[in-house]
Amino acid sequence: MQITYVYHSGFLVETTECYYLFDYYKGALPPLKPDKPVLVFASHSHGDHYNKDIFSLLKNMGIKHITAVLAKDISPKKYPTDVEIQRVTFHETYELPCHTTLDTLQSTDVGVAFLVRCPEVIIYHAGDLNDWVWEGEPEQYNKQMTGNYRHEIDLLCKLLKGNTLDVAFLPLDPRQENDYAKGMLYFLKKVNVRQVYPMHYWEKPEIIERFLQEYPKYAGKIVQTEK
Repeated sequence: MQITYVYHSGFLVETTECYYLFDYYKGALPPLKPDKPVLVFASHSHGDHYNKDIFSLLKNMGIKHITAVLAKDISPKKYPTDVEIQRVTFHETYELPCHTTLDTLQSTDVGVAFLVRCPEVIIYHAGDLNDWVWEGEPEQYNKQMTGNYRHEIDLLCKLLKGNTLDVAFLPLDPRQENDYAKGMLYFLKKVNVRQVYPMHYWEKPEIIERFLQEYPKYAGKIVQTEK
């Protein structure tokens, strides 16, 4: 497995059989093998998680086999042409090309999170599933948010059935100020995972260093995404 950070919440995972591209909206891709299939995942319709231009970009790179895995909230008007499309909603299981099984979770914002399993690796991409607690919001709102988030992560643990994630891509958003780590900490407490790539940090990768300084016991799991 080879992992390439693209931009924001965008990551490319290469396995022996195919490429998995998550939540691309801009950024440069590395050279790709034209005959190796690409599965393009878009967790929801927000402009920082989905850009239809990715499909023309891949075709211009010579990619011959492309499958789009698109959250149901993405408008059909923004679908690519001449590409196999799998629409997905939350709390469902899908069989995809390249011996890939997908389970979806419900985002605490919009769309879904992805649990991707293939013979080689188990991957989790959160999309915008996070504990989006904000200072200034009503206490009841924040309490409900935390409850919804933890419910989904507990469901993820059940789906894993004791297996360990090879890699997880999780939001670590500095806009949450002192609550920036809430979602990450609960995830690390509950889920067995080998590597975690923080994302969605709005060009402020120093938030990763802050997390490592405040929670050094997780240094063996957290990857400095841009290094």
